[in-house]
Amino acid sequence: MTKLPHKAWVVVADGEKALILENLTDGENPNLDVIRKDEQDNPKDIDQSANRPGRMHDGGPGHRSAFDDTDWHELAKERFASDLADMLYEKAHAGMFAALVIVAAPKILGELRDALHQEVSSKVIGEIDKTLTNHSVRDIEKIVKAELAG
Repeated sequence: MTKLPHKAWVVVADGEKALILENLTDGENPNLDVIRKDEQDNPKDIDQSANRPGRMHDGGPGHRSAFDDTDWHELAKERFASDLADMLYEKAHAGMFAALVIVAAPKILGELRDALHQEVSSKVIGEIDKTLTNHSVRDIEKIVKAELAG
């Protein structure tokens, strides 16, 4: 059973949005305060793609295959996770938090986990694989408290 320490940070992310919250109280009754909100403009892939996928000759006469097209939307989400990890490293290096809980969609949680520097990873006291970016701060408090207690 882990409790959310005083001054611990909670990062809530989904690949396009991130909330950085700080616990102003204790683990019994967390009171999270938004200290930073990041959001990127990431249109659907269809809106970012310029052309049809390229094609190549496939060995036989008249045979052609399409190349896989780049999914710009997913690429931007991965880049967002990498940028978030870099920002967390800067803040950890500056001593701005001693404990961290990461709440993110499963895919983004994996991307973040891979991108985190050891200095940040050592401060992670909990991971919650849920998408909570569209929840109220009060709902996030309740969910984080319940998940860490369970």
